[in-house]
Parts: sequence; C-alpha cells; structure tokens
Amino acid sequence: MLLRVYGRSDQLAEIGSLLERQGSARHASLAPGVRSGQALLTADIDGARADAVLAFLRSRGVAQEDITLSRVDDVAPVAATHPAASLIWADVLGQANRNARPVARYLVFMIVAGVIAGFGVIYANSTLIVGAMAVSPDTLAVTAVCAGVVAQRWRLSGQALATLAIGLGATCLAAAIITDLLRVTGSLPHGVQANNSSVSGLTTINSATVGVALAAGVAAILAVETRASAAVGVGISVTTVPASAYLGVAAGIGQLSKATGAFAVLGVNVAMLVIGGTTTLHVQRWLARRRGAAVPKGETIEPIGP
Repeated sequence: MLLRVYGRSDQLAEIGSLLERQGSARHASLAPGVRSGQALLTADIDGARADAVLAFLRSRGVAQEDITLSRVDDVAPVAATHPAASLIWADVLGQANRNARPVARYLVFMIVAGVIAGFGVIYANSTLIVGAMAVSPDTLAVTAVCAGVVAQRWRLSGQALATLAIGLGATCLAAAIITDLLRVTGSLPHGVQANNSSVSGLTTINSATVGVALAAGVAAILAVETRASAAVGVGISVTTVPASAYLGVAAGIGQLSKATGAFAVLGVNVAMLVIGGTTTLHVQRWLARRRGAAVPKGETIEPIGP
C-alpha cells in the first residue's frame, strides 16, 4: 500500500519516523510542499497494518482529506515479511459508503439488465439472461449491506438495502414494461407462458436456492476486496437478475401465481447473499485479529504509537 499524507513538515517528519520505527511503514520520505512549512509524506505501508496506521494518523490530528492510501501492484518479488492483507477495513467501508447510494448510473444499468433479461425470459434465451447478469451492478449494493452489518452501522446497511431493493425493482419493472409493450404491439410470441421459460425453476425454493446464494455472497465480498467485482458480478447476479426479470415477465403476462413464487425466491436469495457476505467479513476480521492486524468490533481501531 502507498501512503501519501499532506500537512505540516515537523508533524509529518515525526509521524514518518514513528511509523518506520514501529515497522508499520518502509521507505518513508518527505517532500517539501509549495506552501512554506508544508510537506508531503510518502511511505510503503504493510497492508495488514493499514487500518491501524489510518487510525494513528487521525489520532495525531491529520485531516482525513489530507490522507490518501492506494493499492500498488508489485512487479518485483514481494518480501515474505510483507504479505498483502486480505482485508483492509477502511477500504471496505469506503467502498460501502460509495455503493450504498442509488446513483443514476446504477439505476440505468439495472434497467438495462431488466430489459435484456426480460427478452431472455420471454424467448427462453439463456445467452441473453447471462448478458443481463454481466450488466447488473447489484453486487456492489449487496456488499455494502454486509459491510454495514459487520460495522454495526445500521443506517449504512439500511441505505444499501434500499438501494438494492430499488435496483431490483427497476429490473423487474423494466421486464414487465417490455412484456406489456410486446403484448400491446402484438409482438409477444404466441402462447408464451412463464412456465415455458428456461428459468421457470425460479418459482420454487430448494436447497440449490440457498446454497448458490450463500456461495455467491462469499464470492461477492472477496471480489470487491480484490477489485474483481466486474468479473465475479455475473456469478452473484445469477441469484437476483433472472428472478427479478422472471417476476416482471410473469406479472406482465398475468401469471400472478408464478410472480408470487419468483418474489419468494428473490427474497430468499437476497437474504442468503447477505448472510454469506456478512459471515465472510466476520471470519476475515477474526483471522486479522489472529494475525495481529487490529480490526476490532465495528470500525474502532486502536492507534499505534505512544
């Protein structure tokens, strides 16, 4: 991890020296700033100590906006004494705060996913359904819910859950509107039935429903931490987008009994995603404690230094 801190020269010199002496930073250097008496501190930070370092900086009165912590990809062999941390709590919470809001781009992607998946359900085209899963960004809202639960920040969890519900509702509504437009214009395939779709199994809750969603929740957390969410998002969306689109199409063609079953499956999938992701974060926090990377309950971290 690359740490960059801007502030008073004397303060940063002392901070850099302390970080190096305690083994939390290497290669600390100080560059003079444009303003007199100001400087920029840069240092390589052991990922396992990133949260403690950030807490230490805040305890020394450094403004949060003057601190930047970035992930750096090493090309040369990395020393075994400085392994990459599997969990950086400040990073997880930072992403959760960004992803908990239903921004316009998120809603557009969810609507587009609903349109594509809606056509996939109507024409029983699994390729279109997979394409819709690749478009959907619902993974980000799911992981934000999990982070809020583990941090006991219930407002964050509630906001993220509302964002997820709004997104899935937009997907469902888009599929329903597409279905109704095809029906009104006479373009709906003759005799189309929701139970003829390749995803008709989404009306029944079984062991696969629970198992797949739990596994997807684990993958969602690990993917966001490693910046692989775009690639893994397809796997997570397999539990949400098809069910949402199926619900919309079933409602659009008037098969309310099928819509009720799809809604139940969708609810169970979301619950299992959150349980799987939350459990993964709890386990990672426990492992971090075992390694000595101070990540205690919630987000309070004991600062290093005297």
